[in-house]
Amino acid sequence: MRSALSRFRDRRVGVLGLARSGLAVARALRAGGADVVAWDDDPAALQRAMELGAWPGEAEDLAELAALVVSPGVPTSFPAPHPLVAAARAAGVPITGDVDLFAEVAAPRPIVGITGTNGKSTTSALAHHLLLAAGRPALLGGNIGRPVFDLVLGEPTETIVLELSSFQLELCRELACKVAVWLNLTPDHLDRHGSLEAYVAAKKRIFARQAPEDRAVVGVDDAISAAVALELERLGRRPIRVSVGRVPEAGVGVVEGRLVDALDGTPREVADLRDLRALKGAHNQQNAAAAYAALRALGLDPAAAAAGLASFQGLPHRMEEVGRIGRVALVNDSKATNPDAATKSLGSFENVFWIAGGRAGPGGFAALAPFMARVRRGYLIGEAAEAIAAELGHLAPLEHAGTLEVALDAALDAARASGEEAVVLLAPACKSFDQFKSYEHRGDVFRELVRARLRGLAEAAT
Repeated sequence: MRSALSRFRDRRVGVLGLARSGLAVARALRAGGADVVAWDDDPAALQRAMELGAWPGEAEDLAELAALVVSPGVPTSFPAPHPLVAAARAAGVPITGDVDLFAEVAAPRPIVGITGTNGKSTTSALAHHLLLAAGRPALLGGNIGRPVFDLVLGEPTETIVLELSSFQLELCRELACKVAVWLNLTPDHLDRHGSLEAYVAAKKRIFARQAPEDRAVVGVDDAISAAVALELERLGRRPIRVSVGRVPEAGVGVVEGRLVDALDGTPREVADLRDLRALKGAHNQQNAAAAYAALRALGLDPAAAAAGLASFQGLPHRMEEVGRIGRVALVNDSKATNPDAATKSLGSFENVFWIAGGRAGPGGFAALAPFMARVRRGYLIGEAAEAIAAELGHLAPLEHAGTLEVALDAALDAARASGEEAVVLLAPACKSFDQFKSYEHRGDVFRELVRARLRGLAEAAT
């Protein structure tokens, strides 16, 4: 049975934004006895909320609200707050989000919150998998695609693993994570937060309500994140530092593909990550180290915390090998929606026939320059094609393909013609919204195109 939110019984609560998380919180509010008024620009979404017992909101309803629950996709500050958010603030109505409300319902279950610019979903799924492999009951939700109020709570001893975006965290005032994991930080979502400082501040809310006995796990391989660990230390916290390439003192590291635990003072190897296909690349090694450290922070011993690493299958659209034709692997990394994310997959392969492009974020593509030596040829799609070619075209041959289908066919033909072990890699370094509904849609289309080519080759061979 899904959770009911009884804090607002017999009170009126607004819900702004009726996608998956908005509908889930509306359902929980109604189950808890609240009077729910709902707003959304999509009449179909509003109709779904009405079927749950909510009713369409009007501006005059704002003054009567006990709270306005804002979905993560709705801007609350930059470039300007949604008009309803601004009006609610002016009326003195508390603004909150589903994750913050869920924290009260979830108690006393420990929450492992995971944030960062890149790797959140993989680390969250892996931490959940490791808990289950260790025999610990656990649930997984949040930004990974399952709204928190769709989780079916069981025993009070189960652990709840939540992937947390900056959009969710900026609305959190009460969320207290037993273990708060900060993976990394590079500029992203500045169009929503307005500045790097505001983006960092939103992410830092993951630590804000932790008790002295709670733990923070911090990846320290970028300057901003290393500074966050130092700041926590100055506040009297004991962050567990995670790194790839070295083993931090009293932390967890990966050295030459081996996971090393130094939490007890003496470094010891606990797992060999080199042959784990679902955890290929330095970024996935960081994800593995962070997930492992989170379990250690919950009190699991090294053997139990590492037991599930080899059985983890990975997630779709994240360095997902979707096919192989001869000596050519076809890899779907559609989740690489910014240049920093794309460097992770480019850095994991040699002899790459690269498909990139889409809707560019701020900051350009300079981060990709050191990895272009791995690119035999690039095939550019979408709005950012010209910008990528202008910035990186002197480092590798890049051609305008226009669409994903054209790019795949050209990349596959060239890779097969090379006669070498090669990778056709979709790592767009851009958001998807110019040609696709989401990065998942883009990855699904890529996967289906690959399968169609595989079927065509199989039919031709019979």
